[in-house]
Amino acid sequence: MLKIDMHTHILPPEMPNWTAKFGYGDFIWLKPSAAKAGFADMMKGNQYFRTIEENCWDADVRIADYEKFQTQVQVVCTVPVMFSYWSKGKDCLELSRFLNDHIADLQVRYPKNYVGLGTIPMQDSELAIQELHRLKNELGIDGIQIGSNINDKNLSEPEFFPIFQECEKLGISIMIHPWEMMGFDSMEKYWLPWLVGMPAETSRAMSSLIFGGILERLPNLRVLASHAGGSFIPTIGRIEHGFNCRPDLVAIDNPVNPREYLGKFWTDCITHDIDLLKYILKAQGSEKVCLGTDYPFPLGDLEIGKFIEESDIAPADVENIFCNSILSWLDIDKSRFM
Repeated sequence: MLKIDMHTHILPPEMPNWTAKFGYGDFIWLKPSAAKAGFADMMKGNQYFRTIEENCWDADVRIADYEKFQTQVQVVCTVPVMFSYWSKGKDCLELSRFLNDHIADLQVRYPKNYVGLGTIPMQDSELAIQELHRLKNELGIDGIQIGSNINDKNLSEPEFFPIFQECEKLGISIMIHPWEMMGFDSMEKYWLPWLVGMPAETSRAMSSLIFGGILERLPNLRVLASHAGGSFIPTIGRIEHGFNCRPDLVAIDNPVNPREYLGKFWTDCITHDIDLLKYILKAQGSEKVCLGTDYPFPLGDLEIGKFIEESDIAPADVENIFCNSILSWLDIDKSRFM
């Protein structure tokens, strides 16, 4: 069985000091670790941010890791801290192009092992659309990763609609990844932004796309919500009840019940809980649930679907999760990897 991990993150092995280059801001960049080989320090502006291992950038190390779990293909995208939506549009475009060129090169050098998702300057719709066309027509990249909010603006804001419209027109798939979690500063203790804030952010994004009518107006837009859709699917009962009991607040831009959209978007399977995954499968159908791990970060499923293989989920559903759903989301053919 072909096994594809559609949610992995990668960085170029080297990148400029963007803060020095642009003359402002706390951009993320890398410098080799002075302490030991095979590690690098992520810098935020001129301050140390965190240390990462070579599996964040070394294509061959990653392939060897994946072979341990019989997984051939990685769908790779940047680390969300690189989005830099807060920066000037032209600078974010330059940074995005740098990251996208690196990912496109991986696709060329390892065509049976890597599929890329690009990043775009969402804060500037004109420049974002410009990069969408370059991704599709010049780099051969058929999907993008975007944040769950753009400078604390919901994805339902009118300024983002032309970007989504162009994605549908070009056939570019979208993965939504939580970042800049709401309430971050008031709940840093206990790692709560990652444990609580991230699932809430993904639900915020999906609720915005649904209540704002984006998915209704663009029915062929292929959207995937990471981390199993966050808290959106587990709390769909509450969301639906709010839609029904206060339509004056909730149903003001789209009269369609939010439950109707289950099975119309994709999610990955990062639940760390087989019972929750079975609930997601019941709600979505296995054709809309994809293997995703968040590799190489510790909150991810670093045994790459082992908990699914050891479960009693039907083989046909496992094949959908590991392969078919991902091919459908990206609209690519299995033969590409044979």
